[in-house]
Amino acid sequence: MGNIIYSIIWLIILLFIAFWIAGISAGIYILILPFTVCIEPLSGLTDFLLTVIQFPKYCAQAMMDGRGFR
Repeated sequence: MGNIIYSIIWLIILLFIAFWIAGISAGIYILILPFTVCIEPLSGLTDFLLTVIQFPKYCAQAMMDGRGFR
């Protein structure tokens, strides 16, 4: 177990920032994904949105590890 202060900070980021950002990104991702078949350059955007959707997992892992912000 790492530093408990960092774990609490990561929990706050997870609850108040990461879930909201991932939810908005998921909606945009769902809307844009079908158009990547016709418009190939959109695949870069969808790849980025998929990474943003996984931000809560990153926050939860950092919280459990007590990891700092490096």
